Amino acid sequence: MQPTKEWLEIYEQKRALLTCSTDLNAYFTATEIAGKKLDRLSIGTVSLPSGEVIVCDPLVFLSANCAPLYPAVPSGDYEVTLAVVKPDESGDCARYAAARVRFSNNETANYVEALTGKENLFDVKNQGDGFGFLVDAGLGCICDTQTRNAYLVFEKNWRSKTSNDANLYDDYFEALMADNYQKHPLYQREGGDWLNWQIPSTDYRIPIFQSGFGDGHYPVWFGYDGDGNICSLVVQFIDIEAAYAK
Repeated sequence: MQPTKEWLEIYEQKRALLTCSTDLNAYFTATEIAGKKLDRLSIGTVSLPSGEVIVCDPLVFLSANCAPLYPAVPSGDYEVTLAVVKPDESGDCARYAAARVRFSNNETANYVEALTGKENLFDVKNQGDGFGFLVDAGLGCICDTQTRNAYLVFEKNWRSKTSNDANLYDDYFEALMADNYQKHPLYQREGGDWLNWQIPSTDYRIPIFQSGFGDGHYPVWFGYDGDGNICSLVVQFIDIEAAYAK
């Protein structure tokens, strides 16, 4: 569904306030920010056959008919890269600060918050007054409307073959996450922190990953190149400077 003309007019008026003040490019190029060592981790591709991108908590909200982000992006399969805050002597585990999808090789000139067209933009008064998506199970995912629909078919079929009190994570995803840890232990805890899940009976892939410090609201940013074209998408879980600055 397209945003209304009125919403788009307000969006253009508020666009400057919806830009990202954090240097997200550094998350994917720098070796250190705020005294924390960084690395990058490729977790395979995401399937975006419609280009109508959805970012949400896969266990709680993917079946709730989440609205896609506006505008649509070029359809296709794209690599997903995690920006990782590396473990250190403090004993903390690896933390995923952000997840990025690049739609072209163009350099990102600026980031603007990715919205669905349903937000009340009158609430935006200052830079940083954003929206984001809710995480309630410690995980995020990237998919699109077509792969979401395929997921709903999978979930319906799976539930028809299990008991009424079956839990999708405990009884399905938990074993897959643990197996992925065994195959790819780098920057994962033993139970698994990410999974590039292929929806059964399809070629579609939905990457699932831990959400930084856990539950909360997290912004999604569209990256624009110097010509004003969308060239990337970043899901930001941790403001590294704010979280770790001494």
